[in-house]
Amino acid sequence: MTNQYDHAQVQEFWQYVWERDGVARLSDDAVDPTYVLGMFPYTSGTLHMGHVRNYAITDAYARYRRLQGDDVLHPMGWDAFGLPAENAAYERASDPESWTRACIRRMREELETMGFGYDWSREVTTCEPAYYRWNQWLFKRFYEADLVEFTGAAVNWCPDCETVLADAQVAVSDSDNDGDGDGDDDHHDGTRVCWRCETPVERRELDQWFFTITDYADELADGLDELDGWPEGVREIQRNWIGRQDGARLAFDLSNAPSAAESVDVFSTRPETAFGATFLAVSPEHDLATALAETDADIAAFVDRARTREGASGHADRDEYSDSGIETDATAVNPLTGEELPVYVAEYVLGDVGTGAVMGVPGHNEQDYEFAREHDLAVEMVVVPAADAADDVASGPGNGPYTDEGVLDLGTGTDSEYDGLASETAREELLSDHEAIEPDVTYRLRDWLISRQRYWGTPIPVVHCEDCGHVLVPDDDLPVELPEFVQTTGNPLDAATEWKETTCPDCGGPAERETDTMDTFVDSSWYFLRFLSPDLADAPFDTERANEWLPVDIYVGGDEHAILHLLYIRFVTRALSDLGLLDRREPVERLVSQGTVLYEGEKMSTSTGNVVTPEEYGAETTRLFVLSAAHPEQDFEWTANDVRGAYDLQQTLYGMATAFVDEGTTRVERAPHDDYLDREIDRTIAAVTDEFERLRFHRVVTEIRELAALLRRYRSFDRVHGDTYRRGLLTIATLISPLAPHLGEELWNILRGEGLVVETDWPSLATAGDSSPPATDAADTAPNGTSATDDTPATAGPDASTAGTEIEYELERRLVETTLSDVRDIVDVASIDDPERIELVVAQPWKYDVLAHLGRAEDNAVAVDVVLDELEFSVPVDRAAVAEFVQTEGDRAGQSSLSARRERGILDRASWLLADEFGASVVVRQADAGGPTGRPGDAELDTDELARRARPGKPAIRIE
Repeated sequence: MTNQYDHAQVQEFWQYVWERDGVARLSDDAVDPTYVLGMFPYTSGTLHMGHVRNYAITDAYARYRRLQGDDVLHPMGWDAFGLPAENAAYERASDPESWTRACIRRMREELETMGFGYDWSREVTTCEPAYYRWNQWLFKRFYEADLVEFTGAAVNWCPDCETVLADAQVAVSDSDNDGDGDGDDDHHDGTRVCWRCETPVERRELDQWFFTITDYADELADGLDELDGWPEGVREIQRNWIGRQDGARLAFDLSNAPSAAESVDVFSTRPETAFGATFLAVSPEHDLATALAETDADIAAFVDRARTREGASGHADRDEYSDSGIETDATAVNPLTGEELPVYVAEYVLGDVGTGAVMGVPGHNEQDYEFAREHDLAVEMVVVPAADAADDVASGPGNGPYTDEGVLDLGTGTDSEYDGLASETAREELLSDHEAIEPDVTYRLRDWLISRQRYWGTPIPVVHCEDCGHVLVPDDDLPVELPEFVQTTGNPLDAATEWKETTCPDCGGPAERETDTMDTFVDSSWYFLRFLSPDLADAPFDTERANEWLPVDIYVGGDEHAILHLLYIRFVTRALSDLGLLDRREPVERLVSQGTVLYEGEKMSTSTGNVVTPEEYGAETTRLFVLSAAHPEQDFEWTANDVRGAYDLQQTLYGMATAFVDEGTTRVERAPHDDYLDREIDRTIAAVTDEFERLRFHRVVTEIRELAALLRRYRSFDRVHGDTYRRGLLTIATLISPLAPHLGEELWNILRGEGLVVETDWPSLATAGDSSPPATDAADTAPNGTSATDDTPATAGPDASTAGTEIEYELERRLVETTLSDVRDIVDVASIDDPERIELVVAQPWKYDVLAHLGRAEDNAVAVDVVLDELEFSVPVDRAAVAEFVQTEGDRAGQSSLSARRERGILDRASWLLADEFGASVVVRQADAGGPTGRPGDAELDTDELARRARPGKPAIRIE
């Protein structure tokens, strides 16, 4: 048998066996399976390392849950519509469908090569009519429920992609339209670019289709508090994007404005600062700006320039007026002071934030302040710090705005009833006192623009009739399929005349099909439901099954989807619930936002040429490395040396299994170090179980490495006990199989494990092993004449009251590691070259009892007399020794510890480690409570000194 593991030689065989046996296939009769899902890939061409990491995470967890006995739903599909496929097809003189199908074939082969265990019987592809038919069906249901609007709107237009973009698909400029002064509305430098091609976007007025996601703004925001299984960072991103703000709406009456514009509403979170307003500004998209532009050529030029965003970035190429804004002839009346304020059209005011208008309060808002400085407008301070006098706060362009809470200071001679009030108090009173100020709530969130002027997407199921208006296509005529693709400029569907011309479903007259297609995020907003019943012909999904199988137990993907995708699936799930199609309102219970794979400090990217493809290092090595390199949510650097470590681990484990099988001769009788190994195997199982639950696969690999190292040391120390050593190897085969399934299966097969490792049970803890000291030693003595080891069964095995608990295993390991370290220190400090004998003396049982008693006491500083009175020892105990022990060790009271007998048993079983390391004989004994009990020839003083030094968890050590 070869000692070299070759993944390529075994992968095809094991994949055939897994497929033959349907190990990943989930029965439709399954009851509440564990639903494990990775965000399905866009069919871009090939798998990249981000895909590998995502799907390695979900596959490892899905395989782990199957080993735990769960039914598991772990499906895969293809996000197959979208503009990139059109662009790629154009570059290759092909068509989007052919390109997409070729990508799917290639990516599916790559996924299979990686050994990912998907239920391929549930595969879905969003560009297939059998899928997008239900996009259209759901569109109709949403329309009937008033969740769809068709309206003219100023939209983001990408001239390169020749399509509109939703707000979430544009990097928008920094703004503060809410008037709160915190500047948190957006987080960019002023450039508005397309999320795909980074081309600067324009603004256009178009009739568009929207899903009214804003109807769910409050619920989407409030529901985030209940998503305990989601990263707080993702939840905060969604909170900020929804952008709920409580404040007030103030009405400013207009003068010298078009007759249709009588007033402008302004939203502010701080209406009390209106006392310091020195101007009013509206966005270039505001109705007032449009009306003013009709009679003023300068305003019209500014508005046109601002709406198309030509030169908006950086405010270059200034002309006769400032790029940032233009003054109008209109004035606005301040509802609090009655003063007339100049009205500006300002580029820093965004039409889709707040009301599209702001009251300019440069004394208390950063952006208003900058705009006022540029246009030489007054800066008035009306709020000052509560602890300071008004004179201590200078106002004016050189000192900046004051944006914190404080006290209203409206100036000398002012008899306003609000003067001197705390700003919070004034805010509340203004809301109750003034008709022109009303409580209001605004949101950053805007309705979901789903119209796209492209070919490769779901046709919107609407026809436009001159007599009937827009009419929904009947269900029986769904799906409305895409026509044959013809390359053209602009919208290909608009050019597909034969397809576009149709008849009205209502009146039978001539009509035209809607030529916009749906945003591809519609496809991915409900795909997790289609996986439940992919072949269902009369509904998008099985409602009964969805109510039982949802939510998705664990969902893995990049945090770049925190806004677009994750917000949309939450909205659609709620809408489906309100339509009576679903009982659930949240689609995902636990979300994992995977970190980035870096190469030379940068994210792997085709554009930068720093891509490492999975086949370069082999599938098994690649997936094992990406799982072992870091926690799934952390970034990590791809390095050849670290990848080599993953490869070497595979070779080591394979070599251990083949060597054991080839060796043949093993030991039958048990020894104490066999019990130690059994206990360490149990400890590893417990630790790995916990790490899998936490998705800390890198720690799983560390535990496997440590167990493998212990097994190798055990094998070199003595002829192995066959059953114990084989159990260790089979345990490793099982534990590593979710991470490296081909290797796990091969190891299991070599070791003659029963059946397939993928279908076996998760390793159980051993019932063998002895916690007690050697039978020739006397039992520990406890207070009241009871055995000090009543907490430990007389039969072999771990402590029955805490068996398998992680804390017990860690206490045992800490004891062994600390003792080994102390021995090494003594050998090193004392310069003992070849120690012949190492003696470990475990503390007297009464010390454990005293610590436990002090831990139960309300006050650890208990007098020695009280301790002696409350603890009745069956053997004489020196009062001075107890006093000294309480003084030196009392601060450890209440700390979890092992019993005296447990410590002795553990050290006795672990003594082979010392014997192996130092080549010395090792003796483990119990310190006697009442006199010298050392080996013959020991001086009583020496024995008493060892007993005195021995402490719970810290045996005394003598080395000769």
